[in-house]
Amino acid sequence: MELGLVGLGKMGGNMRERIRRAGHTVVGYDRNPDVADVHSLEELVGKLSAPRVVWVMVPAGEPTQSTVDQLAELLEPGDVVVDGGNSRWTDDEKHAGELAAKGIGFVDCGVSGGVWGLENGYALMYGGEAEHVARVQPVFDALKPEGDFGSVHAGKVGAGHFAKMVHNGIEYAMMQAYAEGWELLEKVDSVTDVREVFRSWQEGTVIRSWLLDLAVNALDEDEHLDDLRGYAQDSGEGRWTVEAAIDNAVPLPAITASLFARFASRQEDSPQMKMIAALRNQFGGHAVEKK
Repeated sequence: MELGLVGLGKMGGNMRERIRRAGHTVVGYDRNPDVADVHSLEELVGKLSAPRVVWVMVPAGEPTQSTVDQLAELLEPGDVVVDGGNSRWTDDEKHAGELAAKGIGFVDCGVSGGVWGLENGYALMYGGEAEHVARVQPVFDALKPEGDFGSVHAGKVGAGHFAKMVHNGIEYAMMQAYAEGWELLEKVDSVTDVREVFRSWQEGTVIRSWLLDLAVNALDEDEHLDDLRGYAQDSGEGRWTVEAAIDNAVPLPAITASLFARFASRQEDSPQMKMIAALRNQFGGHAVEKK
């Protein structure tokens, strides 16, 4: 089939290559002319035969909204737009309604796989009406990993990005658990080779995972992570997961704590810890450290 792909960054560029390897035609547009096949959205739409499918792979928020707005004016009834970025599921419902008013279908697709997806395939979670999903299915089949698993029609519009959001929330908690265990192992004198302890967990243990494999890769590159600053950004999906949990009265203590741990990483001198130190000194005479 033919596909228009908007956004050819680290993931989008590799996705274009994987889809082409499966024998499909991809017309790619990016603001960077060095990687683009065409120089405008108008040219991209013009090169596709109707009914068209255009996959949007740009940052969530205003960049996605702007792209959807432009496509709404360029596409025709019967065409389909896929949002494969990390949009919030509530935005999907808005975009689907706006496009439906013009007779254009909409599918939201959460994509996981990062820079490894070109070779390993991408895990896909998509939401939308069955007829619109069916139009995109050849591309989903090209992108997914080999085998029977790795993609799912999760439900209605918004379900794909909601599922991906929860996936990323779980990812936050798993990474935090590995990080805490690593710090504790590094702290004690009795464990003399933390990297090899992590490596030993890769086979036969209940905590083996791809994240553990990546942790070992990182330790092979920098055994004690001396070259890194203890700062971790968050993409927003962890926050949305916690907000959704509050809205639905679902307890998420591990995921919530892992999100707050990232916030703590951005404080060079934690104000909260100042108050805790002061209180411990007040009620128990515990020593405090001065600057």
